[in-house]
Amino acid sequence: MCIFLLPHGAAAQAQSKRLILKDGSYQLATKWEIKDDRVRFFSVERNEWEEVPNSLVDWDATKQYEADRAAGKMSKEASELEKQMQEERQEEELRSPHVAAGLRLPPEGGVYALDTYLALPELVPLDQSTGEVNRHTGHNVLRAAINPLGGTKHTIEVAGPRSKIQVHASLPAIYINLDASQEASDSTKPGPELPWDRFRIVRAEVKGDKRIVGTLKSAVLGKSSQEQEGVPATAEQMSEGWIKLTPKAGLEPGEYAVAELLGKQGMNSYVWDFGVHPDAPANLAVIRPDPAELKQSTGQPGK
Repeated sequence: MCIFLLPHGAAAQAQSKRLILKDGSYQLATKWEIKDDRVRFFSVERNEWEEVPNSLVDWDATKQYEADRAAGKMSKEASELEKQMQEERQEEELRSPHVAAGLRLPPEGGVYALDTYLALPELVPLDQSTGEVNRHTGHNVLRAAINPLGGTKHTIEVAGPRSKIQVHASLPAIYINLDASQEASDSTKPGPELPWDRFRIVRAEVKGDKRIVGTLKSAVLGKSSQEQEGVPATAEQMSEGWIKLTPKAGLEPGEYAVAELLGKQGMNSYVWDFGVHPDAPANLAVIRPDPAELKQSTGQPGK
């Protein structure tokens, strides 16, 4: 069953719960889980995972609050607070750039492909995959012994012959905002010396049960070069920290990835992979246009 994130902020707000602490304070969270002596929860206010000691949580009060809320017994203070947070969230969403009629980029950032499925635009989140660096160790050791002047070759590979995310449009725009996302790994956080236009769309080479997204070549003197099958694209800075990558021509059916160039360090081995196949099934998690905004902008009933 498809999961539609619509509208993104309202869905998170509707799912919010109170994790009440023994000192009388509380944390607004969409979900939590107990791990050993810690409680890990996803904060509604900060859009990131946090932890507190289990001993600080008042579980009786937490369960009672949820029971009262389900029975419609929320206090006036709690109702006002939730209303205020919802209004602030809606204002934040209204600042996010429009990418299509009734469709906005999420304020928390991330990497998204603008797709078209069943004649409607939708934003498809691209997950970050760990590209394993295959150093071809056995071959290199053998070659070094035979020809010490020979260079070495490393390939950056992603597991699986096909990405789980398949875009249907041949000319998808890619929207990137890592600064707003708190869940990106440290290796993807830009340093002060890295330019904003450091992202590239690369074609992945499928070999058996893996996809090769880049090749690094090192010479004996320590110099290295980097190769990818780059896709010609234009990069554009948008508001709220977003970057837009648009291919200059339609993408052929196949496997691709968004790669981040880290200057002299080479290419980040963490990539955002996706495929382009017009006949692929629907993606399970997408952001679809707001029906109210879509109806207002087109004059047609929202679907």
